Amino acid sequence: MPSKFRHIALATAGCATILASSACGSGAASAQATAKPTPVQAISARDKAEGAKAHPQLLAEFGGAETGPQATYVEAVGKNIAVQSGLSNARGDFTVTLLNSPVNNAFAIPGGYIYVTRQLVALMNNEAELAGVLGHEVGHVAARHASKRQSAATKNTIIGVLGSVLAGAVLGNSQVGQVLQRGLLQGSQLLTLRYSRGQETESDNLGIDYLRRAGYDPRAMGTVLQSLANQNALDARLMGSNSQVPAWASTHPDPASRVRAALTRAGSNASGVTNRDTFLTRISGMTYGDDPKQGIVEGRQFTHPDLKLAYEAPSGFYMMNGTRAVAINGQSGRGQFTTGPFSGDLDAYVRGAFGGLTEQGQQQIDPGQINRTTINSLPAAYATARVNTGQSTVDVTVFAYQFGADQAFHFVTITPAGGAAVFDGMFRSMRRISAAEAAAIKPRKLAVITARAGDTVQSLASRMAYTDAPLDRFLVLNGLSANSRIAAGQKIKLITY
Repeated sequence: MPSKFRHIALATAGCATILASSACGSGAASAQATAKPTPVQAISARDKAEGAKAHPQLLAEFGGAETGPQATYVEAVGKNIAVQSGLSNARGDFTVTLLNSPVNNAFAIPGGYIYVTRQLVALMNNEAELAGVLGHEVGHVAARHASKRQSAATKNTIIGVLGSVLAGAVLGNSQVGQVLQRGLLQGSQLLTLRYSRGQETESDNLGIDYLRRAGYDPRAMGTVLQSLANQNALDARLMGSNSQVPAWASTHPDPASRVRAALTRAGSNASGVTNRDTFLTRISGMTYGDDPKQGIVEGRQFTHPDLKLAYEAPSGFYMMNGTRAVAINGQSGRGQFTTGPFSGDLDAYVRGAFGGLTEQGQQQIDPGQINRTTINSLPAAYATARVNTGQSTVDVTVFAYQFGADQAFHFVTITPAGGAAVFDGMFRSMRRISAAEAAAIKPRKLAVITARAGDTVQSLASRMAYTDAPLDRFLVLNGLSANSRIAAGQKIKLITY
């Protein structure tokens, strides 16, 4: 069965994402930000053992490790920056992994394990920015922020990062609401810790210090944070998200202040290498966006060539692909598409999916009668349960399809009471795809080209493998503005098929 739908239990305390950090921001002028740094403790045998245990689980959560020349290059840069942290002087004590994930993400865990997704690497424009991101994550470990975190590790879909707080509005903060929300967030690929403003600033500052020690231009920390902020803003516009700050990020300042703080810390006269052309040449050819082996999201369409299935999300909703589930989000509801163990009994499968939304020892959600139907020749079963979260009443629906004697897939959706019908069209859209349809699906790739005389941002953007917002995507990808001039011989990133 594809890795997208494997079931694993994650042990991820100690993970942090620069993505969540970029959405939150951090301030330069605070008591926490200027506090004396925590002394660095060397990697212990216990850290190594715990990291080694969590490592394969994290690989499964994030699509597995990339291999080949791009992964080797990222590993070398990561080890070079990691030894600047004081955790260890031995490059062999660090494991740096390029993850096969379409989400902008990076994190590190104790034991010398450092991770960055190919999507985030593609957003960068030089080697110093890559070193800065990895240094930031190592900084969280070196400063032992995980042990001081303000709350337990949580999972957030992109909807939380970009600012929509539907889950809080619909589900509330009751125990039932929190459990339902966790059930919907499996496989999201966005593991975050609620680091404080001061902790984020300290990690930015540590990353800048590591850049200096390694001979890189320390201003790269500010420029990569700017690119992240620009990408988040573009994603929000493309998904139709509002600009409201999520509740968990409300204690943090805006991203712009974090960029300014990082640039100020680096100094306007800072110098050092960036290795721009080397970086761009070495990352050329990476897969960009969804890997067809995990399914492809194109607007409101989701297609999985290996599983040979497709469906369409409702109008006004967007999807975020994960390794074990597809998150489906909108203002009037949210859901996910995934799978579970199937013995041939669809009714039992639906009840099992409801059971997975509650914790052991808690009262199970009773779906009542299971309804049977046929969707595009697929046997299907579904039920809706009305649940009181303590602060609101919601409708929870499980809609399952049998694809084989031992294979089934299902949606789980949550809407305000009475609103479950918003997903009816999606439920009816599930279908098998032909071998020809599956074969026609190709991955997007990151291509690095050399600009020629007469090239402009507009002419190059027209070569992007997107029909929606190709110019905006091109500008953010390359860290350019609409007024930027392209010089002959300049290396430029494009997304192609």
